[in-house]
Amino acid sequence: MQKVRAVGGLFFKCNNPEKLATWYKEHLGFELEAPFCAVFNPEKAQPADKTVWGVFKNDTDYFSPSRQRFMFNFIVDDVRAMLAQVTRAGARQVGEVETEDYGDFGWFIDPEGFKVELWSPKEPAQSS
Repeated sequence: MQKVRAVGGLFFKCNNPEKLATWYKEHLGFELEAPFCAVFNPEKAQPADKTVWGVFKNDTDYFSPSRQRFMFNFIVDDVRAMLAQVTRAGARQVGEVETEDYGDFGWFIDPEGFKVELWSPKEPAQSS
């Protein structure tokens, strides 16, 4: 049986692709390789970084207050610093930063109304 090895991309519709791509470039540091595309190379990932594929029930409020049917999750070095950076650029923070055993999480709404989850993974504890 063939198996998926990794997420190859995330593609979505928005009202103004050029403006939104530029906003992400300027305020989240996306490296645009085409007018509206950024590439994240695996060799730049840190050991705790991983991509999660998850499904939610239709009535979940996890994506609220966005009305979109999906949400982005981006790995960052410092959730609080990134939230401060994007809110200065016009994004709206949603809720407070939460700390779990596997990392810190924070959320914001981007200029097109998409909810974005920021994640700063924690390195797994080393057993002695």
